[in-house]
Amino acid sequence: MKKEVVMKDIYTIHEHSLAALVNVACQFSSETFLECGTLHINAKSIMGIIAFNPVPGSTVTINCEGADAEEALEAMSKFLTCE
Repeated sequence: MKKEVVMKDIYTIHEHSLAALVNVACQFSSETFLECGTLHINAKSIMGIIAFNPVPGSTVTINCEGADAEEALEAMSKFLTCE
């Protein structure tokens, strides 16, 4: 499952935002990846997220595969859009 979102300013909304993003992804058994431009990273990897360094206003594609992909996609989407 894929979904494209425009990232909001997670840095002012969430404390330790990059670690929190990884924690959201790790709540699910599904494989979760984020894509922006040419970057494609595993959302469960703190090093990947740090290298990814998402910028507010960026269009990010969330790609989830697995038994709970729909729930993972929704949670990641809500986090990145600060809903």
